Amino acid sequence: FARDGPERSFLALYDRHAGAMYALAYRLMGARDHDAADVLQDAWLRILPRLPRFRGDSSLRTWLCGFIVNCCRERFRGPLFEPVADDAARHAPADLKIDLERALAMLAPGYRAIVILHDIEGYTHREIAAALDIDEGTSKSQLSRGREALRRGLHPDALRTRE
Repeated sequence: FARDGPERSFLALYDRHAGAMYALAYRLMGARDHDAADVLQDAWLRILPRLPRFRGDSSLRTWLCGFIVNCCRERFRGPLFEPVADDAARHAPADLKIDLERALAMLAPGYRAIVILHDIEGYTHREIAAALDIDEGTSKSQLSRGREALRRGLHPDALRTRE
């Protein structure tokens, strides 16, 4: 495909990977359909000219999803890791039924990226560090903080019982 560019090969590649790429973009963008679709399109526009240079150092899906991560980072228009008040989840109304997607969308972008990449997509801390251009230790600490914020988002009363 990379050399000859037949449309049929591209469609097979797209069909095989676009669903997973969209799901990642959807979660990283806070469950916003329109933004996820835009990210997916932007990613494919960047992937196509670079596809011949894919070296196989990682799986193709991992490489493709790296473009999704980078496109999402650009849409955040700022650093992915900004200082976040750890009590952000407290502001959710107690009577609001929060599902996982909504709780993920409530996380700060940095926490959300790490939790999704590690716990949902199965990336290692080394892969996350490379994709986000951070240290592995940062990935680990952000995962821990992100999980705690996610727990508070899913169980707003849990925080009150510990205070």
